Amino acid sequence: MPSILEVQKLSKKYGDFTAVKGISFDIKEGEIFSLLGPNGAGKTTTISMLSTLYDPTDGDATIGGHSIKKEPMAVRQVIGVVPQDLALYEDLTARENLVFWGQMYNLGGKVLNRRVDEVLAQIGLTDKANQRLRTYSGGMKRRVNIGVGLLHKPRLLFMDEPTVGIDPQSRRAILDTVLDLNKQGMTVLYTTHYMEEAAEISDRVGIIDHGELIALGTQAELTKQVGQSETLILHVGENDDPEALAKSLAGLPGVLEASAVDHEISVITPEAEAVLAGVVSKANERGIKIRSIDIREPNLEAVFLHLTGRALRD
Repeated sequence: MPSILEVQKLSKKYGDFTAVKGISFDIKEGEIFSLLGPNGAGKTTTISMLSTLYDPTDGDATIGGHSIKKEPMAVRQVIGVVPQDLALYEDLTARENLVFWGQMYNLGGKVLNRRVDEVLAQIGLTDKANQRLRTYSGGMKRRVNIGVGLLHKPRLLFMDEPTVGIDPQSRRAILDTVLDLNKQGMTVLYTTHYMEEAAEISDRVGIIDHGELIALGTQAELTKQVGQSETLILHVGENDDPEALAKSLAGLPGVLEASAVDHEISVITPEAEAVLAGVVSKANERGIKIRSIDIREPNLEAVFLHLTGRALRD
């Protein structure tokens, strides 16, 4: 399958600081490609260069055969961009926002009205199209933000952390929207620091950290790099202290890493069954009741830990 995007040694410097360090990758037509990395890794800077918002310091990229440095206007005809920050007007309705941005794409008349109706259906907001955005939930606003990037029927859609700061139900709706768009033929470059998102939706994943692309491949290819590591997932009660338990587990023999998010503790280990008794004993010492335990096969979180020596969300 041909590549719609080819990145060649792309770099961006700000004075003495290098935000993106000579990264190279390609995206095949019709795939979902995720850039996975922690905050500050260089994901947004990369998107900004590829969308011709920032000039690269070194390197280049071609999108649909057009250079981002030499043919920025041609590149903009190929891409749609869903920025991390909302680019919407709160006092306008969803339909009015889409009409406004459609006009910025030089759409008009019956063509624009038809595209607005089609996009509203794609993002599941037809029945709320005439409500002002200030009445919308954060997740609904995010969906309108996605709709703006779809109006001109781009071949390649950039989505920069579209689920940041929203509730789980809205996140589910956005991920479903991404998968539906891809089924309709849309190629997607998706950035995230959520391992589970990249694992669910991506054909291939590029792991980026401190401006460097440190690994690239399918999830199966990437998880081979961590050998036989497994992850114990411990679910504890709302009144327990998962972070304190995670710190105490980090020192156990056989535990490579332990981290806590909300009321869930992830323990990465070469052999989950071998450390299970010690993990339960530590929890009992702290008076923490483990409500349930899951064992997961090697995942992208483990890959990141293996490559960098730290957890993805440090």
